[in-house]
Amino acid sequence: MSSSFQYRAVALLLSGVVLTLSACAPLIIGGAATAVAMAEDRRSSGVFVDDENIENRALLKVKSRFSGQVHVNITSYNRHVLISGEAASEAVKRGVEDEVSSVAGTKRVYNEMAVGPQAGVMSVSNDTRLTTIVKTRFLEANRFQSNHVKVVTEANVVYLMGIVKRSEADVASQLASTTSGVSRVVRLFEYLD
Repeated sequence: MSSSFQYRAVALLLSGVVLTLSACAPLIIGGAATAVAMAEDRRSSGVFVDDENIENRALLKVKSRFSGQVHVNITSYNRHVLISGEAASEAVKRGVEDEVSSVAGTKRVYNEMAVGPQAGVMSVSNDTRLTTIVKTRFLEANRFQSNHVKVVTEANVVYLMGIVKRSEADVASQLASTTSGVSRVVRLFEYLD
């Protein structure tokens, strides 16, 4: 066997390995990011996973029953579930809450859906922007561990969830409420003290 053939064979083998591993990179990086988030979270790893499952199951149930009648966001933190968005009617809003409440593991439900037309792309984009600004202000202030507070924005209203000390809740609320464009802050915290 010639050495040039061996070099080509090794190069081909290595490029195959690199391509295979590069396809796994997003999974490895995503898994590592989740592991870091779980390590710094006040919830146990089991509850962290439960919250993800509650969100996914609830969203599936709501979308399959009320497709086209809702714009809905479901956020679970320590098995306390926030429903935000818009429902076509009061009956649909109640039905969404019933579906979410029936998901195994759910402890409490906060139904903050508005009854009315679904939010447009500009409104949703603005809410995403406000959430990012609030989270950035938390990081810049560096007065509490920012990943202890979950931020959800809907129609310029900021919802704050988490397991926090009262002093952390006060700082988070103050920073969120003084963010330009935020119309109101709703505290849905569980307190350590």
